[in-house]
This record gives sequence, structure tokens and C-alpha cells, in this order.
Amino acid sequence: MLKSRKELDAELGGAARAWLDEALAEAAHDAATPDAPGPYASPPWELRYAAAGRTCGPEHADSVRSLLLVEARATLPSVTRLYEQGTAAERRAVLLTLHRLDLGDTALPLVEDALRANDTRLVAAAVGPYAADHLDPHAWRHAVLKCLFTEVPITAVARLDDRARGDDELARMLGDFADERTAAGRPVPEDLRTVLTLTAPADEGAHRAPPTAAPAAPAPTEES
Repeated sequence: MLKSRKELDAELGGAARAWLDEALAEAAHDAATPDAPGPYASPPWELRYAAAGRTCGPEHADSVRSLLLVEARATLPSVTRLYEQGTAAERRAVLLTLHRLDLGDTALPLVEDALRANDTRLVAAAVGPYAADHLDPHAWRHAVLKCLFTEVPITAVARLDDRARGDDELARMLGDFADERTAAGRPVPEDLRTVLTLTAPADEGAHRAPPTAAPAAPAPTEES
């Protein structure tokens, strides 16, 4: 979960707080003078973005980077550059902050890229509030299946209740996925049963039949 500036101030040491003050000031200056030419291709706050983990600690890096993006009122070129050139941790912070920026649906390619990744940290970050607001139904359904397939907890999916409710196509896809798992003798994830229940209309939530578990393998005999 992203921490507020007040929470960070209470947890960071003196040197890290001073560094964060300077970094946020640089970000605010860039937001106030977006068209001012500078000696560098990227504004100074973007360099601070990359250094957040080293300076403030990896446990605070997501929150610090998110504050920088918001303070700078980061534009699509900035978030795209930070995502494409960043480490996995830097990409995750971009994804976690998209819904706090005034980007409309223009940053969807970043979400779509993360959903193609095998890094579960990126997948979990990609299905947050921004995806809930902007992914079309087809892409959102596949994002849910991606979570189930990669064992990302379904609690990572923002507004799951709202978007899954009454979605018969999602229910069909979940049923097919469960059938494939059962046929292969593999367990059906409990999260799948949870989502399948949510797909029922509000007055039928208790009546959507969950997929049946795979039958237990027969006990070995002496002949086997």
C-alpha cells in the first residue's frame, strides 16, 4: 500500500527526509514550468525517481516514486519513459500511480505490457484502479484470468465486485479454465470460485454453481 507524505516523514531518517524534500521541490518546479528548456533530456526529478530505493530504502520506494509522479503532474511521455527505461520496481511504481495522474486512457499500453509479463509484481500492480477504470471488458476479463493463472491474489484486482457482477462471459471463461484444470488433474484455485460467485447477478449471487473439484486419484493396488 502506498504511504502518504506524513507517513513517510514519520518513518524516514533525517537525511532521507531532506532528500525527499529536495526531490519533491524539483518535481513541483517541473510541473510549474513544463515548457522551460533545460540542459538535460530528462528533468532532475526523474533521476531522483530512479534513486528512490537507494536513498529512502526499498520498503519506501513505491511511495516515494508515487509522490514524485503526482507532484510533477507527470505527463504521458514522462511515465512512458520511466516505465520503459526503468527496473521492475520502477515500473511497478508507475503502474501503482497511473490512477492519480491526469492521463485518461492514454497509458493503457503500459498496463497491457505489464499484463503480458511473467513478473507477478507487475501483474498485481497492473490490475489496480487505473485498469478498473479504463480496460475494456475483453481485456479486463483476460487480466482476471492472468491473475488466476499466475497465482496473483484476486484481492489485487480493483473494483472486482463491480466489474464482475453479472458478467456471463467472464463466468464462461472461468468455467472453461476450471474444466481445463480439472481435466489435467490440477486443483481449481479458490480465488476462481470467489470470482465465479461474483459474476452472478446481485439477486443470484448464492446460486452460481462453483466448479467441481477433480476426482481423487484411485489408491494404488498391489498390481500397480
